[in-house]
Amino acid sequence: MSALTVGDPEDPATDIGPMARPDLRHLVAGQVAETLRAGADLIAGGNSVSDGTGWFFQPTLIADVRPGSPAYEEEIFGPVAAVLTFASDAEAVRIANATRFGLGSSVWGADLDRASHIGRQVVSGACFINAPVASDVRIPFGGAKRSGFGRELADAGIREFVNARTWWVNDDASARKGP
Repeated sequence: MSALTVGDPEDPATDIGPMARPDLRHLVAGQVAETLRAGADLIAGGNSVSDGTGWFFQPTLIADVRPGSPAYEEEIFGPVAAVLTFASDAEAVRIANATRFGLGSSVWGADLDRASHIGRQVVSGACFINAPVASDVRIPFGGAKRSGFGRELADAGIREFVNARTWWVNDDASARKGP
């Protein structure tokens, strides 16, 4: 995380661009600070970056995230990765499904069958195996539970922006005769 470059998103050397608004950066900073106060460990990042050109936040890694803390209970829409530990695949699925959110899940492992089996059990709008959650215009993207409304992108996404209307025309001549 420390090696990632924060800066202008149009610069090819940039890994992490700015957040959209100052209030969103402030919210993420507060979520990280509260998670640390709840006992998590800061491994990297954790601070706002002010250079006068954007609302930047350092790529952040926090470990030993505890139930009740924002990184455990909330969606953090910023460059923050939270590490939660578990003793078994079943416990990992239980932890993942205990949240009221479900935008996307990411399962990593050398055994693709095992990782896919775990991913199928997690309730989320998207599941990525050995890849970070990301939207792609070629596939529908959206959440489950309290994460988002409907889908965006691809064929399924465009249907979210139209109202389907049923038309029925009876071409049976006998139906057109009056009483």
